Amino acid sequence: MADPQPPILVSNDGLTPAKGSRMRATRFGLVVLVTACVFAGCGDGSATASTTKGAPSTPPTSPSANPTSSLSTGATIGATGPFRPTGPMAAARAGQTASLLSSGRVLIAGGGAPEDAAKAELYDPATGTFSPTGPMNTGRFGAAATVLRDGRVLIAGGWSEDPDVPVLASAELYDPTTGKFTNTGSMTSPRADHSAALLSDGRVLITGGQTGRGNSGFTILDTAELFDPMTGTFSPTGSMTVARMNHTTTSLPDGRVLVAGGGGPAGTGNPGGAGGVPGLASAELYDPASGKFTATGRMVSARYWPTATLLRNGHVLIAGGDDGNGPLASAEIYDPARATFATTGSMAAARYLQAATPLPNGQVLVVGGYADHVGTLVSAELYDPNTGAFGSAGSMTDSRFQHTATLLNDGRVLIAAGGSTDESIDDAARLATAELYQP
Repeated sequence: MADPQPPILVSNDGLTPAKGSRMRATRFGLVVLVTACVFAGCGDGSATASTTKGAPSTPPTSPSANPTSSLSTGATIGATGPFRPTGPMAAARAGQTASLLSSGRVLIAGGGAPEDAAKAELYDPATGTFSPTGPMNTGRFGAAATVLRDGRVLIAGGWSEDPDVPVLASAELYDPTTGKFTNTGSMTSPRADHSAALLSDGRVLITGGQTGRGNSGFTILDTAELFDPMTGTFSPTGSMTVARMNHTTTSLPDGRVLVAGGGGPAGTGNPGGAGGVPGLASAELYDPASGKFTATGRMVSARYWPTATLLRNGHVLIAGGDDGNGPLASAEIYDPARATFATTGSMAAARYLQAATPLPNGQVLVVGGYADHVGTLVSAELYDPNTGAFGSAGSMTDSRFQHTATLLNDGRVLIAAGGSTDESIDDAARLATAELYQP
């Protein structure tokens, strides 16, 4: 199979997939938003966010490591589910970023077809509508987005549509007060499928990913760097113990960052993981005080394309992904005090490329994703840390993977765009639809 290239969408009318309007999968699989903010601790409440914005401060009791049932009857929602359409979006997208702004609106950027790759839009929860903003200076998808302490949004790296420069080192800042993007310093290395985490001192940690130039091939990175909002520049920091891409990063309450799983170079993990990349079970911690990474307990399962969510008790829920043999329904909990991972309840459906969002009540909403031989998933589940079990949360209005799920200030969750297919992941089309989850 050829060297990996970013997914390419030929055309899309924004609602109904047109002929040829498909995302092309590659040897390394599709670009994942988890690398962007989900796992980044960006403070945007998205699938990638590691922190819960506006959540109550009282932590729940510790989850059971081995619950007797994988379904929590108390979490089951009615048959129709609490999902309702909103939108529509201005552009069809997958692998976009979603960032909750201080105004309560949500910035959606990138992830579109070539003609839409630089476009951005704002979702207003008060009106349930999307409106254009931006655009970015560079079209990109699979980037990492982080909401800074001053309210601006850093968007760094990702894939481009330029075959000569498919992986980007450039970064830009969105200013909500002006509605404009401005270029900032470039990263020390081009990166896609990387991850970002907001540190307690306001800097941003960028880790791993892959880099390369077209036919020269692609390399999975063990390097990391820091963005300083005061200077607008990136600088190197300590390297990870293992090169990894499409991994998770979670900012812990003590200021350290948990880096877990992902895909690594040949010989570093389970062979034949998602997209042919070895899945990793290793995890490590970044200490901002020393600028160094150190190994921590190994996960129970190797996971590529999982989600990671910080719970209110300081533990981290790692769910789904691919272990090298196919999609996983299993989940596990990382305990920072013990530096160990332990099995918790399993999801009803095996999935990867899903989105996970911490809710104000301490539960975690897991929506959509993809499962081999099944296609894109429409189902949703709730994880209850008090019981250590998942329960049904009904079904979305659209099946989605590579979508975003952003916790709004009123407790609802905005689920936007993504890919959808009931066939091979190679045949997925971008979506311009969005919906709201009402807890």
